[in-house]
Amino acid sequence: MKKIHKILMPVLGIFVILMLQDYTGASDGAVNGTTTSDTTRSIAPYFTEITSSPKAPDADGFLQRWLLLEPIDKPNRTNTVFTDSYIRHAFDTLYFPSQFTGVPHNGDKVKVGDQELTWHALDATKFNVKLFRFAYGLNKKLYGVLFWAVTVVNSPREMKNVRMAVGSNSASMWWLNGKEAVILSGDRRMVMDDCVSKRLTLNKGQNVIRGAVINGPGMSDFCVRFIDENGEPIKDLNISFEKTGN
Repeated sequence: MKKIHKILMPVLGIFVILMLQDYTGASDGAVNGTTTSDTTRSIAPYFTEITSSPKAPDADGFLQRWLLLEPIDKPNRTNTVFTDSYIRHAFDTLYFPSQFTGVPHNGDKVKVGDQELTWHALDATKFNVKLFRFAYGLNKKLYGVLFWAVTVVNSPREMKNVRMAVGSNSASMWWLNGKEAVILSGDRRMVMDDCVSKRLTLNKGQNVIRGAVINGPGMSDFCVRFIDENGEPIKDLNISFEKTGN
């Protein structure tokens, strides 16, 4: 029995450590979203600055070029409060001018209460836009926050009966050309195509996508793409907006 005990104890110890890492780790494989190697605050390697060239979706159709606003302070101790009615109220609240109408530029600043927040034009290096890493890299608040995201998708032709497919951590709401497209409520992890819109039309030329993601504790990220009637990703799109500001 002593020999069996000596063999089993190290194995059980390793199993417990792995379980704890899986429980506390985030989508980056890190404890509380950070690792011991995070010696400096940087958005690399999760984001790069945009270029003047249009940005096509990735191989699976995910949109990677976004204007992201630094997180708005929105305290929530738990994500279980994010019912449809709660997040509709949170997202319908006007936090800054042109919130639902304007397309910001890189470096634009807005005032939200006592906060002065900056818009950043960035290309995500992965299919999902890691908002936690965006906030961490800029030394901003990580939990109890609300993020705004905007992008402009250029379509070579009118496309009818397409669907917007979204995943987010945690709750989020998305608009296409000023109309609500998708709402994801509740406490959820980011899963690609977690919620899919009704049939939509992409106009020929520019289409503005606006999104809001709210989170209490834990990670924050999202992914967005358009799919056709057969569920196949639409990839003959591109994203371009003026690179100004800092």
